[in-house]
Amino acid sequence: MKQRVITGVIAAGVFLPIVIAGGMPIILLTYLLASIALYELLKMRNLKLLSIPGLISLAVLWVFLIPNRFIDILIHLNIAKVEIALMAVLLFLTYTVATKNRFTFDDVAFSLMATLYIGMGFFYFIETREAGGLVYIFYSLFIIWATDSGAYFIGRAFGKRKLWPEISPNKTIEGSIGGILSAVLVAILFVIFSDIDASLMELIFITVLLSIFGQVGDLVESALKRHYDVKDSGRILPGHGGILDRFDSLLFVWPLIHFFHLL
Repeated sequence: MKQRVITGVIAAGVFLPIVIAGGMPIILLTYLLASIALYELLKMRNLKLLSIPGLISLAVLWVFLIPNRFIDILIHLNIAKVEIALMAVLLFLTYTVATKNRFTFDDVAFSLMATLYIGMGFFYFIETREAGGLVYIFYSLFIIWATDSGAYFIGRAFGKRKLWPEISPNKTIEGSIGGILSAVLVAILFVIFSDIDASLMELIFITVLLSIFGQVGDLVESALKRHYDVKDSGRILPGHGGILDRFDSLLFVWPLIHFFHLL
């Protein structure tokens, strides 16, 4: 626990000032975090980032992360993000033939899904900050931290019924509900003390949904790790695991903030 706290304080000390600064620093940080997360995810399937399919995945990820304010670059080149993704499909499939199926069709599907899974979440992280949504970045961070902490402590104190033992045996229904209630409490504080543009009832309703989907995001990564028999996605954050371990919930939450038109 001590190591987790120390790592968390140091990580927050680096991450939060960059989030507050915004602009190019947060874009560069996001590219770095997303690239590490892609490396961690590909590694689960024994795919190397520094390989032909790994570099194709990385290139698609970097294109996918281009903020909308820079989209004129692609428009000038007369290409769209979806066209680059489709070209990647053709390159991946060609590589299956070149390797005589050592790189399989399943590897193609995994590489594409990994890129979209990570790219979608981090793209909307950039877009949220680019839209002047600093308060929504902090809102998302605090409700997910509250969800995780509430689920952990309330689950340990009162948890009896398993939430999804086949995926994550330690999570309980009571802990999940506690996490949601903790997130709602944080949302109420945001309505009182911040300039977030939402009514109390609107934010409570959206917070419940985001907290639920944040827990789903956590379970998705747990399912991946269980399937590939991996304890943590990486070791870059002592006591916390990898980048994907820390951002799995937020990869679901950041797109939903836009889908729910909070911004």
